[in-house]
Amino acid sequence: MCLQKLRDKTLEIKNLVLDVFEQGHTGHIASSYSCAEILVALFYGNILRFDPQNPKWPDRDRFILSKGHAGIIYYSILSDLGFFPKEELMRFGSAGSICGVHVDGRVPGVEANAGSLAGGFGVAVGMAHAAKLDLKNHLVFALLGDGECYEGAIWEGAMHAAFYKLNNLIAIVDHNHMCCTGFIENRMGIEPLDKKWEAFGFDVECIDGHNFDEILNVLSRIRCRKSSKPLCIIADTVKAHGLISVENTPLCHGWAPKSAEAFSKARAELNGR
Repeated sequence: MCLQKLRDKTLEIKNLVLDVFEQGHTGHIASSYSCAEILVALFYGNILRFDPQNPKWPDRDRFILSKGHAGIIYYSILSDLGFFPKEELMRFGSAGSICGVHVDGRVPGVEANAGSLAGGFGVAVGMAHAAKLDLKNHLVFALLGDGECYEGAIWEGAMHAAFYKLNNLIAIVDHNHMCCTGFIENRMGIEPLDKKWEAFGFDVECIDGHNFDEILNVLSRIRCRKSSKPLCIIADTVKAHGLISVENTPLCHGWAPKSAEAFSKARAELNGR
């Protein structure tokens, strides 16, 4: 898919997220929009290997959304790709739906439950280690939030991955500089984040997480890496990216439109009208 088509798909998915939220009145829009380009690049940019008709295909790459509160955009992408019907997507967050607010392993295409921060990364590390032991060639990707990097379990997983030379593991940090209570550097500073991951034994690449040229430049080279180290991609992003009136606003973690007028304004901002 060409760059413009990836940009168009990102906008399409962001609009779908708004549709899903308007139907269910739950979910994390701001957290989803900061990682939208990353997810679109992975799933539509010929990076991840998967089969919507066979979600458990043994040779598929594994993807773990460790920042599991962004499930609304992950489900939207999976449904758009044909993993499950859009009728089920529109039941997101409702009683009896398989699409819980935090990522639910019952959903076709989802590898594991996530939502308790740092837990997903540990699952990804375990999957990468298992693949090495079983002499498998698939890759394991984990998308983390930067506020999630407060958690000690992240660094325990990083030490394990580096020690066992899990160069089939790619950690991507959605570095939107905010957690649920505000700017991360005002809560518990994590900078220099790149040097921390390097110190824990990872190769590190820093990119603009909204620039498809930079995202694909890194991701397209992953299967050719000669390093024995796992890789961490730190993607600099903007919380609520595309919603100008909400971007980088403290306490926007759980922001959501509350009225028809608010939804109309959000769509107008998103679509540049």
